[in-house]
Amino acid sequence: MRLGPAHLVAGSVLFFAFVVEAWEQVGLVYVSDGIAADFGIGNTRLGWALSAVAFGMVPGALLWGRLIDRLGRRRVAVSSLLLYALLALLAGLSPAFWPFLVLRCLSGMAFGGVYTVTFPYFLELLPTRWRGQGAVALSIGFPVGTLLCIGVSQTLGAVSWRLVAVVAALAGLWALAIRRWVPESPYWLARQERHAEAVQVLRRLGSPVPEGTRFAHDDGRTGTLRSLFTPPLRRRFLLLLVVSFAFSWGYWGLQTWLPVLLESKGLSMSGAVGFVALTQLVSVPGYVLAAWLTRRFGRKPVFLTFAFVSAVGGLLFGFATSQTQTYAGNLLLSFVSLGAWGIWNTWSGEILPTGLRGIGYSWVTAAILLANTLSAPVIGALMDSGLATGVTVGSIMAFLVVALLAALPIQETEGRALD
Repeated sequence: MRLGPAHLVAGSVLFFAFVVEAWEQVGLVYVSDGIAADFGIGNTRLGWALSAVAFGMVPGALLWGRLIDRLGRRRVAVSSLLLYALLALLAGLSPAFWPFLVLRCLSGMAFGGVYTVTFPYFLELLPTRWRGQGAVALSIGFPVGTLLCIGVSQTLGAVSWRLVAVVAALAGLWALAIRRWVPESPYWLARQERHAEAVQVLRRLGSPVPEGTRFAHDDGRTGTLRSLFTPPLRRRFLLLLVVSFAFSWGYWGLQTWLPVLLESKGLSMSGAVGFVALTQLVSVPGYVLAAWLTRRFGRKPVFLTFAFVSAVGGLLFGFATSQTQTYAGNLLLSFVSLGAWGIWNTWSGEILPTGLRGIGYSWVTAAILLANTLSAPVIGALMDSGLATGVTVGSIMAFLVVALLAALPIQETEGRALD
């Protein structure tokens, strides 16, 4: 199958869905002062509110993961995003703190579905030779979403934090675009014995599949966690979890505290926010380079190289003795680490067979979210204990080394058809 207009349309729609996902991850961070003032809460409760979505996304990813392989990729993406829009809107209009907190958590549970399904969904629509570049290109939605969030927060946030929350919630209506322009996965349809529909999707995507074609597929169990621990898959699955958790801790642990760490190195808060925005811009060419390299050299060597250079950049930032070294270290880290994320989003989605891709990727996503959630308080405690910045950052970068070592035994998937 060649890459055609239908792939570009589907990719564009799912790209914006990932923009919404990235936006929600940074969410209300940049209008947190308004939330604290409105509800009359201190930093502890504010921290609960800001992390409530991430907490909710962990069980949400696992709950939706059981449905992705049963209900289909498109139905989960649309249902999850619409439910998120409703709950996030109610949270933004909440009159008191506790309803706001509960609704934020529930909106995170709803959001776990689209967050989990987007990458495996897109992988199953793309031609084999374009999967790597396509999925890495989709990952560029993350810096775009972060920059949009910063821009909206800095403009509408001056009016009210609730206005920022409502805009983020209404973005969930993009689910209607997914329903309209993105077809169901032909892999999933074939596995459900819906061969005629799979043929229609493939023809819509530009593949000259004859009418009446029936597709061969494996007869393994669908959507069961137990199947992931069978001998052929257990080692693969456990390695996916370790790499996902460790790499997420190594990246997010630093990014979560980046403004604070930058302030400790002499930047003002506005300067720190501006520098965060700059790092997101720098990451875009990193994604582009990763997309080109993965098709040329494969997933594994590119990911391992980018992860190693990320650790070097993080250590340069942590032990910097000048502002030039501080900037250089973090810009290097941003350039390669998000490119590595693009590769990992592709690679981890290709490892498992179609019948278990949804539930398997949901556990991978849960491991990422768990690391995001736990790293913030743990690293905060290390900083409060009085450890030097270099030692704190060094402990974070150690997780990148763990991720690198755990990725070594994972099989290469570049150029291989999905199972």
